[in-house]
Amino acid sequence: MKTNAARILDGLHFAYELCEYEVDETDLSAKNVAEKVGMPDEQIFKTLVLRGDKTGIIMACIPGAAELDLKFLAVASGNKKVEMVSLKEVQPLTGYIRGGVSPLGPKKRYPVFLDKSAAKWQVIAVSAGMRGCQIILSPEHLVQAVNAQVCSITRGSKN
Repeated sequence: MKTNAARILDGLHFAYELCEYEVDETDLSAKNVAEKVGMPDEQIFKTLVLRGDKTGIIMACIPGAAELDLKFLAVASGNKKVEMVSLKEVQPLTGYIRGGVSPLGPKKRYPVFLDKSAAKWQVIAVSAGMRGCQIILSPEHLVQAVNAQVCSITRGSKN
């Protein structure tokens, strides 16, 4: 099944793989997704939707096992402060539901910040835009497809 995210990559002629898995509605964690697709959770990148006090909505892609550092993201994004949007805002803002938010193909294009740890992998996985499907692609192709800024945005990383 092709998602909007997959169609965007097709249009760019970027290689990727779609990996479908059975969804557990009670556990949408990146750790659970990683087990189902057979990848370490450091290689599965979750997409978080935030609001900056100066820039408005932004997206952050971080490893499933990591925790976002709001201060690092604020600095990287040119904000004094960033905060997660409420769960009820995610779908109206992105067109995606929790557990299926992709940096590729949201309703409106938002700035994307990719944690620099993505560079250590040949391929990473991000949501394909729906629960139960991941897109596996090179970090470089993700950066090019969404014009992502690569930076240190997780706790414990060096800024």
